[in-house]
Amino acid sequence: MTQTIAFQGVPGAYSDLACRAAYPGWTTLPCPSFEAAMAAVREGRADLAMLPCENSLAGRVPDIHRLLPDSGLHVVGEHFERVEHCVLAPPGATLETIRRAHSHPVALGQVLNLLRDMRWQAVIEADTAGAAQLIAQRGGVEDAAIASSLAGEIYGLQVLKRNVEDEAHNTTRFYVMSREAALPPVTAPDCVTTFVFRVRSVPAALYKALGGFATNGVNMTKLESYMLDGRFTAVQFLCDVDGHPDQPPVRRALEELRFFSREVHVLGCYPAHPYRREQAEAAE
Repeated sequence: MTQTIAFQGVPGAYSDLACRAAYPGWTTLPCPSFEAAMAAVREGRADLAMLPCENSLAGRVPDIHRLLPDSGLHVVGEHFERVEHCVLAPPGATLETIRRAHSHPVALGQVLNLLRDMRWQAVIEADTAGAAQLIAQRGGVEDAAIASSLAGEIYGLQVLKRNVEDEAHNTTRFYVMSREAALPPVTAPDCVTTFVFRVRSVPAALYKALGGFATNGVNMTKLESYMLDGRFTAVQFLCDVDGHPDQPPVRRALEELRFFSREVHVLGCYPAHPYRREQAEAAE
Protein backbone atom coordinates (compact mmCIF):
# COMPACT_ATOMS: atom_id res chain seq x y z
CA MET A 1 0.00 0.00 0.00
CA THR A 2 1.30 3.44 -0.95
CA GLN A 3 2.26 5.62 2.00
CA THR A 4 1.42 9.31 2.14
CA ILE A 5 3.29 12.32 3.51
CA ALA A 6 1.59 15.70 3.99
CA PHE A 7 3.10 19.15 3.53
CA GLN A 8 1.97 22.77 3.56
CA GLY A 9 1.70 24.37 0.13
CA VAL A 10 0.74 23.51 -3.42
CA PRO A 11 2.40 20.87 -5.61
CA GLY A 12 5.95 21.92 -6.48
CA ALA A 13 6.62 23.72 -3.19
CA TYR A 14 10.00 23.21 -1.57
CA SER A 15 8.25 21.17 1.12
CA ASP A 16 6.92 18.93 -1.65
CA LEU A 17 10.48 18.60 -2.97
CA ALA A 18 11.70 17.70 0.53
CA CYS A 19 9.02 15.00 0.84
CA ARG A 20 10.06 13.43 -2.45
CA ALA A 21 13.76 13.56 -1.56
CA ALA A 22 13.33 12.05 1.91
CA TYR A 23 10.61 9.53 1.03
CA PRO A 24 10.91 8.59 -2.66
CA GLY A 25 7.94 6.66 -3.97
CA TRP A 26 5.53 8.07 -1.36
CA THR A 27 2.42 10.02 -2.31
CA THR A 28 2.69 13.69 -1.33
CA LEU A 29 -0.42 15.42 0.03
CA PRO A 30 -0.59 19.23 -0.38
CA CYS A 31 -2.35 21.08 2.45
CA PRO A 32 -3.38 24.74 2.77
CA SER A 33 -1.70 25.28 6.18
CA PHE A 34 0.62 23.72 8.74
CA GLU A 35 -2.42 22.94 10.89
CA ALA A 36 -4.08 21.13 7.98
CA ALA A 37 -0.95 19.04 7.36
CA MET A 38 -0.88 18.03 11.03
CA ALA A 39 -4.60 17.25 10.96
CA ALA A 40 -4.09 15.00 7.93
CA VAL A 41 -1.71 12.87 10.02
CA ARG A 42 -3.95 12.84 13.10
CA GLU A 43 -6.95 11.81 11.02
CA GLY A 44 -5.08 9.05 9.20
CA ARG A 45 -5.15 10.63 5.74
CA ALA A 46 -1.36 10.82 5.83
CA ASP A 47 1.28 8.70 7.55
CA LEU A 48 3.73 11.56 8.12
CA ALA A 49 3.98 15.34 7.79
CA MET A 50 7.02 17.30 6.57
CA LEU A 51 7.11 20.66 8.39
CA PRO A 52 9.81 23.33 7.92
CA CYS A 53 11.21 24.66 11.18
CA GLU A 54 14.16 26.86 10.19
CA ASN A 55 16.13 28.17 7.24
CA SER A 56 19.83 29.03 7.16
CA LEU A 57 19.07 32.50 5.76
CA ALA A 58 15.57 33.39 6.98
CA GLY A 59 15.82 31.82 10.45
CA ARG A 60 12.84 30.36 12.30
CA VAL A 61 9.72 29.44 10.35
CA PRO A 62 6.81 31.30 12.04
CA ASP A 63 4.07 29.32 13.84
CA ILE A 64 5.77 25.90 13.80
CA HIS A 65 7.19 26.29 17.31
CA ARG A 66 3.74 27.31 18.57
CA LEU A 67 1.90 24.43 16.89
CA LEU A 68 4.19 21.52 17.78
CA PRO A 69 3.45 21.11 21.53
CA ASP A 70 -0.33 20.83 21.10
CA SER A 71 -0.33 18.96 17.78
CA GLY A 72 -0.69 15.52 19.36
CA LEU A 73 2.10 14.34 17.05
CA HIS A 74 5.67 13.20 17.59
CA VAL A 75 8.89 14.25 15.89
CA VAL A 76 10.32 11.07 14.34
CA GLY A 77 12.87 12.51 11.96
CA GLU A 78 14.50 15.53 10.40
CA HIS A 79 15.44 16.47 6.85
CA PHE A 80 17.67 19.18 5.41
CA GLU A 81 16.79 20.39 1.90
CA ARG A 82 19.02 22.63 -0.18
CA VAL A 83 16.96 25.51 -1.61
CA GLU A 84 17.82 26.02 -5.28
CA HIS A 85 15.78 28.86 -6.77
CA CYS A 86 15.08 28.86 -10.50
CA VAL A 87 13.73 31.53 -12.84
CA LEU A 88 10.63 29.92 -14.40
CA ALA A 89 8.69 31.38 -17.31
CA PRO A 90 6.24 30.34 -20.06
CA PRO A 91 7.60 29.08 -23.38
CA GLY A 92 8.87 31.93 -25.55
CA ALA A 93 10.07 34.09 -22.66
CA THR A 94 13.76 34.89 -22.20
CA LEU A 95 15.73 36.61 -19.46
CA GLU A 96 15.67 39.74 -21.64
CA THR A 97 11.86 39.80 -22.00
CA ILE A 98 11.13 39.38 -18.27
CA ARG A 99 10.08 42.52 -16.40
CA ARG A 100 8.57 41.12 -13.19
CA ALA A 101 9.55 38.29 -10.82
CA HIS A 102 6.79 36.69 -8.70
CA SER A 103 7.40 34.66 -5.54
CA HIS A 104 7.05 34.37 -1.77
CA PRO A 105 8.61 37.38 0.01
CA VAL A 106 11.27 35.20 1.67
CA ALA A 107 12.32 33.79 -1.71
CA LEU A 108 12.40 37.27 -3.24
CA GLY A 109 14.64 38.37 -0.38
CA GLN A 110 17.04 35.56 -1.27
CA VAL A 111 17.51 36.66 -4.91
CA LEU A 112 18.18 40.37 -4.43
CA ASN A 113 21.31 40.30 -6.58
CA LEU A 114 19.35 38.85 -9.49
CA LEU A 115 16.55 41.40 -9.14
CA ARG A 116 19.06 44.25 -9.02
CA ASP A 117 21.18 43.06 -11.94
CA MET A 118 18.17 42.32 -14.18
CA ARG A 119 16.21 45.37 -12.97
CA TRP A 120 13.11 43.25 -12.43
CA GLN A 121 10.17 44.35 -10.33
CA ALA A 122 9.52 42.02 -7.38
CA VAL A 123 5.88 40.89 -7.03
CA ILE A 124 4.87 39.18 -3.78
CA GLU A 125 2.80 36.00 -3.94
CA ALA A 126 1.55 33.61 -1.24
CA ASP A 127 4.18 30.95 -1.98
CA THR A 128 6.80 29.94 -4.53
CA ALA A 129 4.94 27.10 -6.23
CA GLY A 130 1.75 29.14 -6.23
CA ALA A 131 3.65 31.84 -8.12
CA ALA A 132 4.70 29.26 -10.71
CA GLN A 133 1.10 28.09 -11.06
CA LEU A 134 -0.03 31.70 -11.54
CA ILE A 135 2.60 32.44 -14.21
CA ALA A 136 1.65 29.27 -16.10
CA GLN A 137 -2.01 30.33 -16.10
CA ARG A 138 -1.22 33.93 -17.05
CA GLY A 139 1.23 33.20 -19.87
CA GLY A 140 3.11 35.97 -21.64
CA VAL A 141 6.81 36.74 -21.81
CA GLU A 142 7.20 39.52 -19.21
CA ASP A 143 6.48 37.63 -15.97
CA ALA A 144 8.55 34.91 -14.28
CA ALA A 145 8.33 32.95 -11.06
CA ILE A 146 11.14 32.28 -8.59
CA ALA A 147 10.53 28.69 -7.53
CA SER A 148 11.85 25.14 -7.66
CA SER A 149 12.62 23.18 -10.81
CA LEU A 150 9.92 20.73 -9.65
CA ALA A 151 7.36 23.53 -9.85
CA GLY A 152 8.52 24.21 -13.39
CA GLU A 153 7.99 20.57 -14.34
CA ILE A 154 4.53 20.42 -12.75
CA TYR A 155 3.22 23.63 -14.33
CA GLY A 156 4.92 23.36 -17.73
CA LEU A 157 7.32 26.29 -17.36
CA GLN A 158 10.81 26.54 -18.78
CA VAL A 159 13.85 27.11 -16.58
CA LEU A 160 15.56 30.29 -17.75
CA LYS A 161 18.26 30.18 -15.06
CA ARG A 162 19.10 27.86 -12.15
CA ASN A 163 20.59 28.49 -8.72
CA VAL A 164 19.88 32.21 -8.68
CA GLU A 165 19.90 32.51 -4.86
CA ASP A 166 22.37 34.98 -3.37
CA GLU A 167 23.87 32.46 -0.91
CA ALA A 168 24.91 28.92 -1.81
CA HIS A 169 24.26 27.62 1.73
CA ASN A 170 20.51 28.34 1.57
CA THR A 171 19.10 25.25 3.32
CA THR A 172 15.82 24.52 5.09
CA ARG A 173 15.48 22.10 7.99
CA PHE A 174 12.27 20.11 8.43
CA TYR A 175 10.72 18.14 11.28
CA VAL A 176 9.05 14.85 10.25
CA MET A 177 5.91 14.29 12.34
CA SER A 178 3.97 11.08 13.06
CA ARG A 179 1.01 9.91 15.15
CA GLU A 180 3.22 7.41 16.97
CA ALA A 181 6.57 7.97 18.63
CA ALA A 182 9.45 6.03 17.10
CA LEU A 183 12.37 6.18 19.52
CA PRO A 184 15.60 4.77 18.12
CA PRO A 185 17.50 2.28 20.31
CA VAL A 186 19.30 3.91 23.21
CA THR A 187 22.57 2.61 21.74
CA ALA A 188 21.94 4.24 18.35
CA PRO A 189 24.63 6.78 17.41
CA ASP A 190 23.93 10.39 16.43
CA CYS A 191 20.44 10.95 17.85
CA VAL A 192 18.65 14.27 18.35
CA THR A 193 16.07 14.92 21.08
CA THR A 194 13.55 17.74 20.70
CA PHE A 195 11.56 19.10 23.65
CA VAL A 196 9.75 22.19 24.93
CA PHE A 197 9.84 23.57 28.48
CA ARG A 198 8.65 26.46 30.63
CA VAL A 199 10.83 27.67 33.47
CA ARG A 200 9.53 28.69 36.87
CA SER A 201 9.25 32.43 37.51
CA VAL A 202 12.25 32.72 39.84
CA PRO A 203 15.57 34.57 39.43
CA ALA A 204 18.13 32.82 37.18
CA ALA A 205 15.63 30.04 36.43
CA LEU A 206 16.79 29.58 32.83
CA TYR A 207 20.44 29.57 33.85
CA LYS A 208 19.76 26.91 36.49
CA ALA A 209 17.50 24.87 34.23
CA LEU A 210 20.11 24.63 31.49
CA GLY A 211 23.03 24.05 33.80
CA GLY A 212 22.48 20.29 33.78
CA PHE A 213 23.23 20.10 30.07
CA ALA A 214 26.60 21.77 30.58
CA THR A 215 27.61 19.69 33.60
CA ASN A 216 26.58 16.46 31.85
CA GLY A 217 28.35 17.32 28.60
CA VAL A 218 25.19 17.40 26.47
CA ASN A 219 25.48 19.51 23.33
CA MET A 220 22.56 21.87 22.72
CA THR A 221 22.04 22.70 19.03
CA LYS A 222 18.85 24.76 19.20
CA LEU A 223 17.23 26.99 21.83
CA GLU A 224 14.38 29.33 20.94
CA SER A 225 12.01 31.28 23.15
CA TYR A 226 8.52 32.49 22.33
CA MET A 227 5.58 34.03 24.15
CA LEU A 228 2.52 32.08 25.21
CA ASP A 229 -0.97 33.52 24.69
CA GLY A 230 0.49 36.93 23.84
CA ARG A 231 1.81 37.45 27.38
CA PHE A 232 5.28 38.95 27.79
CA THR A 233 5.72 37.16 31.11
CA ALA A 234 4.83 33.66 29.84
CA VAL A 235 7.71 32.22 27.85
CA GLN A 236 8.20 28.72 26.45
CA PHE A 237 11.41 27.32 24.96
CA LEU A 238 11.94 24.89 22.08
CA CYS A 239 15.19 22.97 22.30
CA ASP A 240 17.21 20.36 20.38
CA VAL A 241 20.07 18.45 22.02
CA ASP A 242 22.41 15.73 20.82
CA GLY A 243 21.68 12.34 22.33
CA HIS A 244 18.90 9.99 23.41
CA PRO A 245 16.64 10.81 26.42
CA ASP A 246 17.43 7.41 27.97
CA GLN A 247 21.20 7.90 27.78
CA PRO A 248 22.49 8.73 31.29
CA PRO A 249 23.89 12.22 30.50
CA VAL A 250 20.72 13.35 28.71
CA ARG A 251 18.48 11.71 31.31
CA ARG A 252 20.28 13.51 34.16
CA ALA A 253 20.14 16.83 32.30
CA LEU A 254 16.39 16.47 31.70
CA GLU A 255 15.83 15.58 35.36
CA GLU A 256 17.59 18.78 36.41
CA LEU A 257 15.62 20.73 33.82
CA ARG A 258 12.34 19.38 35.24
CA PHE A 259 13.33 20.48 38.75
CA PHE A 260 13.59 24.12 37.65
CA SER A 261 10.73 24.06 35.12
CA ARG A 262 6.97 24.26 35.33
CA GLU A 263 6.60 21.90 32.38
CA VAL A 264 8.85 19.74 30.17
CA HIS A 265 7.47 17.91 27.13
CA VAL A 266 9.70 15.69 24.98
CA LEU A 267 8.39 15.91 21.41
CA GLY A 268 10.58 13.18 19.99
CA CYS A 269 13.95 11.51 19.51
CA TYR A 270 15.21 10.61 16.05
CA PRO A 271 18.37 9.87 14.03
CA ALA A 272 20.42 12.92 13.10
CA HIS A 273 20.35 13.72 9.38
CA PRO A 274 23.68 13.15 7.55
CA TYR A 275 23.76 16.87 6.72
CA ARG A 276 24.77 17.56 10.33
CA ARG A 277 27.94 15.48 9.99
CA GLU A 278 28.70 17.02 6.60
CA GLN A 279 28.48 20.51 8.08
CA ALA A 280 30.65 19.56 11.06
CA GLU A 281 33.31 18.05 8.80
CA ALA A 282 33.26 21.09 6.51
CA ALA A 283 33.85 23.36 9.51
CA GLU A 284 36.94 21.45 10.65
